[in-house]
Amino acid sequence: MSILNKNYIKSSITNNEDKPVSYRWTHGATDLDLGDGLLVYSIIQYMRAKTCVCLGSGGGFIPRIMSQARRDLYEQNIFEGNNEWNWGDIGSTIIVDANNGVGGETDWTNKNSFLRKNFYPRIILETTENAYYNFFVKEDITIDYLHIDADHSYEGVKLDFELYSKILSPNGIISIHDTDIKYSKNHIITKDVSDQNHHKEYANGPAKFIKEIKKDWQRFDLFNEGILPSKPSSTGLTLLRRA
Repeated sequence: MSILNKNYIKSSITNNEDKPVSYRWTHGATDLDLGDGLLVYSIIQYMRAKTCVCLGSGGGFIPRIMSQARRDLYEQNIFEGNNEWNWGDIGSTIIVDANNGVGGETDWTNKNSFLRKNFYPRIILETTENAYYNFFVKEDITIDYLHIDADHSYEGVKLDFELYSKILSPNGIISIHDTDIKYSKNHIITKDVSDQNHHKEYANGPAKFIKEIKKDWQRFDLFNEGILPSKPSSTGLTLLRRA
């Protein structure tokens, strides 16, 4: 007997019913395994995170983990107030994605997509920089959990961190994906990536950036060697919290 409902994982978390969620393998997820999604879920549960933000989304694997964790908290009456769990005073799951094809295409832009019909994320179709000023600052939003997985250039990761860390709650946590330098060196470029050469060159931005994290941030690197038998290396996930 598993502590996890593997039928639900297969049907709704790592698959869109019968189709695998794009890029799930970069999180170590399979039909029956959440990979680092289980860690993300646990962090949100433990923190009682109200507002979770995912910069960059791919197939929406991390956003659905965020929404599921928040849904489960709501059903336990953890949050005060009478709002629906998907938006309101109890926060939200927010996706920021320019959907410009750099780094791969999304598959949830249609309002009837599996992700949007079942997990109800708030979607901001802008660059992370524009979304920061045009949405987060204007709406005065504070983030409890932030996942950075958008522009993988060094400059892009640095900008996302510098902007969004300003609106992180005092006890908030940031995760940065693809931080293992071996991932960029052995990187597999899937056929759905529109600009192959650019993607290969810029994939090492997260690994370069985390080396510069100052001592006023606690840093914990998780490099999952042998992420899947068919893949060449780990991708890496780095957790950050203010010291």
